Amino acid sequence: MSTIFTKIINGEIPCYKIAEDENFLAFLDISPLAIGHTLVIPKKEIDYIFNVEDQLFMGLHLFSKKVAKAIEKAIPCKRIGVAVIGLEVPHAHIHLIPLQTVHDINFSREKMIVSKEVLTETAHKIVAKFI
Repeated sequence: MSTIFTKIINGEIPCYKIAEDENFLAFLDISPLAIGHTLVIPKKEIDYIFNVEDQLFMGLHLFSKKVAKAIEKAIPCKRIGVAVIGLEVPHAHIHLIPLQTVHDINFSREKMIVSKEVLTETAHKIVAKFI
């Protein structure tokens, strides 16, 4: 059975796409911890990030770095936090979260409710800064 992320990759579920290449996809989290919270995934469905083969693992992190740099330019923040939890969706993924304080990356906090308009605007801002 396909994960929700595989359905996003296949276009069965829409997303607020930030970047994509043949191996990876980055899109906004629709229930973010902060505006600009982005998920980066390999297109190959692999449950656990430490089961990702080495070349793909390195590529995922390099792709995430490019995405993080674009987020940093588009969203006012002190840093981009990086988290890999791996429990919520059985498809390896990296969270990139704009941070003002360490508390902004606390996953036990209530998630934000963000309008489609804000998500669309945020995606456009980040995409415009992607190199």
